[in-house]
Amino acid sequence: MKIILIDDDEKLLNLLEEYFKERDMEVYKAFSGAEGLSIIEKEEFDLAILDVMMPGMDGLEVLRKINNNHPYLPVIMLTARGDEADRIVGLELGADDYIVKPFSPRELLARIKAVTRRKEKMAEESKVSTSEIELDFNKRQATFRGKPIELTTVEFEILSILVQNKGMVLSRDRLMDMARGKDFMAFDRSIDVHISHLRQKLEEDPKNPELIKTIWGVGYLFT
Repeated sequence: MKIILIDDDEKLLNLLEEYFKERDMEVYKAFSGAEGLSIIEKEEFDLAILDVMMPGMDGLEVLRKINNNHPYLPVIMLTARGDEADRIVGLELGADDYIVKPFSPRELLARIKAVTRRKEKMAEESKVSTSEIELDFNKRQATFRGKPIELTTVEFEILSILVQNKGMVLSRDRLMDMARGKDFMAFDRSIDVHISHLRQKLEEDPKNPELIKTIWGVGYLFT
């Protein structure tokens, strides 16, 4: 696995680099958001680990740029304890997971493996389609009525779960567990925002959705 660590904490990056290299992982380090983005433009990575709080360009802005230019690169965010707002915003912007500082390298490695397993599982399934939607898991591409649509990593995962469970009502917690893994702490507001974004991209009238319906008090249904 080839990963990039983006954080202005040199001591932490050196510790993680040593830990991951001992486990046969190829590691690149960047001590600022701008440096990290520059490296990502030149190299192909399996995963990025990104700190929220950095001088200059913060992690959330870096995440926006990664999602715009490299939408299929999984990202794990590092956040300070208690910064719930940053975690929610990061997830809404498409982060695959987050971990709260301080943490152990072993815990971070477990998160990396969980994100990787989800990616591999989706790739194995290759494609899934309905009369209007086709999802290509290998290319991480979605088409709607024959036209490509741009989805963030999280939007793609949520839509794939909804499509594969067509006709079934999924609660918010169940939907997040299936899309992101049980180690992830679900936020109802985050799920609602992702669903809203999907409706903007798929529904003729997002305020009166026909494809992704809300079952009040229960969850969501893909028709």
